[in-house]
Amino acid sequence: MEILIGGQPIATYVFEDSAIPRPYFCQIKTLEGVQITRPNPPDPIINKDNDDHEKLHPGLWLAFGDLGGKDFWRNKARVHHVKFIEPFVEGSDGGRFVVLNSYEAADGQALPVCEETCTYSIHAVPSGYFLIAKSEFRLDKADFAFGDQEEMGFGVRLNTPLTVKFGSGKILNSEGGENEKGTWGKQAKWCAATGTVEGKTVSVALIPGPGNFRPSWFHTRDYGLMVANPFGKKSMTGPEDAAMAPDANLVRKGEVFKLGFGVWVSDTKPGAVPEAQAAYEKCLTLLGQD
Repeated sequence: MEILIGGQPIATYVFEDSAIPRPYFCQIKTLEGVQITRPNPPDPIINKDNDDHEKLHPGLWLAFGDLGGKDFWRNKARVHHVKFIEPFVEGSDGGRFVVLNSYEAADGQALPVCEETCTYSIHAVPSGYFLIAKSEFRLDKADFAFGDQEEMGFGVRLNTPLTVKFGSGKILNSEGGENEKGTWGKQAKWCAATGTVEGKTVSVALIPGPGNFRPSWFHTRDYGLMVANPFGKKSMTGPEDAAMAPDANLVRKGEVFKLGFGVWVSDTKPGAVPEAQAAYEKCLTLLGQD
């Protein structure tokens, strides 16, 4: 499904893919048409030496390395798109669509791990746009749990010129951290990448929702990965600490577990510092407090 703002394609939502068994966004662009996610699939020439994890990092995605004991991050279990729940909303001030996903084990068990209802909305602003994801997870017949891994949460794979390792990019967070060394494993209100692509300065930021059950740590890599992860308590803060037990977040049958994330995509003036903090404040109003 192609998403456009003012007639300009800014993203594609892929809800069925035989090679990648979970929904995702790819080909994400700024309002001026500059691509900020790595092309899907990666170009073997343009993305030479930066074409790893092709089926794990397709663009922008929500995935979990341990949900109900199953690995949906590495595509060892399937997130099945069941249906679009509501009619699509399109308008001059934004758009919205709602999906129902079923998290299914690869071993063919009859009962899914859980079901997810996710509302995606797009909001254009003068300097760019926001993509908001609000998910509700539940299962009426059994409990399930989110585990503790660094490969959990809402992630983006950056276009090669936007990376620290292969391009002109820089990763910044709300606490003043910079690049992988200063942002990996750190909790923050937001984490942003900025750099020059096709001669234009662009930015993308991940913003965890204020209503999430805890703040997110960030799994960042200089090769071009940013993931907002509220689950990696041990894996992100004490992976070598034998005294620290892995965290587990149990959801009882019939209960609803909510997660929200925002993405800010912006064209910025050459040489300008991204207004990530201002974007964060705006995003909070879009994510809401619940």
